[in-house]
Amino acid sequence: MSASPLLHRRHALALAAALALSLGLGACGGSSSSPDTPAAPAGLGQAETAPVADESSVLPFVDYAATNVRGDGCHATLATNAGVRVLQGMLDLWTPATLLVDAGVTAAATADCPAIDAYTGNGMDGTARNAAVLDANVAYAATVTTARTEAQAEAAYYDDRRGKGYSVTDGLGPLTAAWRSAAQQTTTITSIPADATSQKYDDGGNNTGVGSSGGNTGFGSVVDFVNNVGTNASTEPAKRFYKYARPWRWSSSVVVAPTLVPAKGSPAYTDGGFPSGHTAEAVRDALAMAYVMPERFQELVARALELGDNRILAGMHSPLDVIGGRILGQASAVGNLYAATPETRAAAYRQAHTALMAATGSSDWNAFYAYAHSGSGDRFADSAAVKAAAIKRLTYDFAAIATTGKTAQVPKGAEVLLETRLPYLSAEQRRVVLKTTAIGSGYPALDDAEGYGRLNLVAAADGYGAFNGDVAVTMDAALGGFNAADTWKNDIAGAGLLSKDGSGSLTLAGANRYSGGTLLKAGTLVAGSAGAFGSGDVYASGGTLRAAQAGTLQLGGKLTLLSGSTLQLALGGAGQGRVAVADRLTLDGATLELSFASGFKPAVGDTLVLLSVGKVQGRFDRVSIAGATGELRYEDGRVLLKITG
Repeated sequence: MSASPLLHRRHALALAAALALSLGLGACGGSSSSPDTPAAPAGLGQAETAPVADESSVLPFVDYAATNVRGDGCHATLATNAGVRVLQGMLDLWTPATLLVDAGVTAAATADCPAIDAYTGNGMDGTARNAAVLDANVAYAATVTTARTEAQAEAAYYDDRRGKGYSVTDGLGPLTAAWRSAAQQTTTITSIPADATSQKYDDGGNNTGVGSSGGNTGFGSVVDFVNNVGTNASTEPAKRFYKYARPWRWSSSVVVAPTLVPAKGSPAYTDGGFPSGHTAEAVRDALAMAYVMPERFQELVARALELGDNRILAGMHSPLDVIGGRILGQASAVGNLYAATPETRAAAYRQAHTALMAATGSSDWNAFYAYAHSGSGDRFADSAAVKAAAIKRLTYDFAAIATTGKTAQVPKGAEVLLETRLPYLSAEQRRVVLKTTAIGSGYPALDDAEGYGRLNLVAAADGYGAFNGDVAVTMDAALGGFNAADTWKNDIAGAGLLSKDGSGSLTLAGANRYSGGTLLKAGTLVAGSAGAFGSGDVYASGGTLRAAQAGTLQLGGKLTLLSGSTLQLALGGAGQGRVAVADRLTLDGATLELSFASGFKPAVGDTLVLLSVGKVQGRFDRVSIAGATGELRYEDGRVLLKITG
């Protein structure tokens, strides 16, 4: 015969009482009861999108990348060459001298482009359409080269003379040595020769390393993957189309680094400045490396931007040259990654991780990630500083010259760049990340129709910049890597709702301002800053909500914790691990887990404020304290813990 409902209830109450006693807990201030539970935040009711530009008027680079052929330099036009077309923002500033071609010689007759290119000008014989911007462009180069330090001159020399693929690998930080060893990368530029001021030295190394055809069975597919982003990626057609001179030709105030004077090109008509070829190659190589090693995504992109900046410090290029190189480098990387099969991309990712995890003795991904960020000499370790430097290197202090505040356009296929860095997002969501982290509109040469100029990939590596629609994230910890745990560090704006589901853990670490609310369904959602959850309501129907910031977590709306949800607080000094709720705290079947931060040990008899709220409804059903016993108290506007042992 089955037990009666009354016996079931008595048994449950007895278990609950035993649990409370075992924890040394009391519940003062009233008994637990089912509160009038608020509704979950509704958000905007729709997700944001980032549609591709109208292809009837904008030809996507990814569909026409094959037109950017190096030998096309004499005939490349906006209509025929994708590399020229993606840089056409330059035409708002500069009209190049007319390209004259011997009508009797065709491209098919010879692959020697200069032989059929009748242009013999100096790259300064075009027409300035915005003299103020062009003057500022050269003046910037003059300013930084006359103030250049010895350390900057040395860095500029290495980035000029070494293979670009070799140079950008130091963006891998603690993983650099393991990567170079696995790739079998070499360089012959290991120091600056005493006679470098009079003798040009070329790198006799192998740049990106040894590929699969060279017998590199353990890392060859990775090297091939990096090399393939250079397909149809030449800057030569664009250089010959735009015919814009290097800064030292424009002004004698631009001082080329003495050790690089022997590397100055001649004649002028074959030595264009726009776009920077070094920058373009560094950017596309770094993006391929970042795809297979997303643990260092932000740092690799930052290293490529640094290399571009070093081209200006060298005196070899102007800011506009470097901006053009970045745009074309990004487009080339997208075009080639987009064209690669998912299987090819996945195989390169797997091989990179298999080799480097073994080389670093990493037992799992968490250990590998920790190793990748363990170097004391890592100059890209400060994420905030890296992001600030990136903004400067994307815009170079130019003032806006066109409409500001325009919604960013995202290039077709650009979402592939974030495929391994944000693997738990959909392709459309990754496009929205690129859209919401893009730099502002109106800057010189950056408002290209596809949107390459405004991409800020350093910021995109830190997740959304705004919730302009509702964002639903499902993370599967079983898939490992960033699927299991990730952190968004941007300051998120917008009126949308964040909904977190799945078994993985997501940390929000920015000074967030989004107002649509936060809904936790499963897994772990971590507050890594005082304003992590913006100004809306926080509603947990399941999962674990963790306050991990140094100070008090500030919630601008209601906090609702339902059955199946857990609130974790790690208490410390100066308000660490506490929560301030502007409106109502509603508890209906939730669990509270308390611990103490390292170095913080309250004394018996101390009373700690855990939550300060507008109003408390309900009680925690289960409470645990690591390392102490205590009594939980509920008062008007506060939830307290008195330490009893």
